[in-house]
Amino acid sequence: MKVLIVEDSIDFARPLLNFFKIEGHSTEHTETLSHAEAYLKVSKFDIILLDIMLPDGDGRNLLKKIRKKNINTPVIIMTAKSEVSDKIDLLDIGADDYITKPFDFSELDARCRAVLRRHKGKNQLCLSYCNTSLYPLLGYLNTGEKKIQLRNKELRLLEIFFNSPEIYFSKNQIADRLFSISESVSDNTIEVYIGRVRKLLKDSNAKIETNRGMGYRLTSL
Repeated sequence: MKVLIVEDSIDFARPLLNFFKIEGHSTEHTETLSHAEAYLKVSKFDIILLDIMLPDGDGRNLLKKIRKKNINTPVIIMTAKSEVSDKIDLLDIGADDYITKPFDFSELDARCRAVLRRHKGKNQLCLSYCNTSLYPLLGYLNTGEKKIQLRNKELRLLEIFFNSPEIYFSKNQIADRLFSISESVSDNTIEVYIGRVRKLLKDSNAKIETNRGMGYRLTSL
C-alpha cells in the first residue's frame, strides 16, 4: 500500500510513518497542501490520510480539488473534531472515512483496509491469471498447488502485474509504485524483487518475462 500522509505535526506524523514502515507500506509525508498537490501530480497513491488544519489552508479544500478532478483515490480524514455535523460535512464533500484524534494505529490500519475493500469492489478481491490467483486485500497468492502468504513489496509488485497482464513495466515505473520518492532505489533492488516474484510463481503457469529496453511483464508459459 502506498500512502500519502498530509499532517503538519511532526510529533504526530513521525510515529505514524514508523508504523506504516514496520508494516511494509510505502509512505510520503508532507506538512502542507501545496506539497501534497505536488506529490499527487507525480505519484499515484493507494490512500491519502489528510489532516484538516494545515499551515497553508484547510484540508477540506484539497479534498474538494481532488474530487473535482475526478481523482478517486480513497481519502481518510484525520481530525480532532468530534461533532457529528463535522463528520457528515466531510463525508458529503468526498471523504471515504474519518478518524478522530488521538487514535490507535491499528484502528487506522483497519479503516484503511476497509476503505480499500470498498474502493476496489468485489471484483478486485481476487485477481486471476492462468492458474494463479492473487488476493491483494488478504495478502496471499494461490498457485493452484499451494497458498503463499506475501510480504508487502511482493504483494504490491504482483498486483501491478496481475492488474495489467502482458503489459511491460520499466524499472522506473515499478520503482515509482513500490517505493517513496525519498527512498534511493537502484536497478539491482528492482531485479531482486523481480527475482523473488519469479520464485513465487515457479509452480504456476504464469511467469515474469524480461525484454531489454522495455522492462518486465506477466505472461504465460
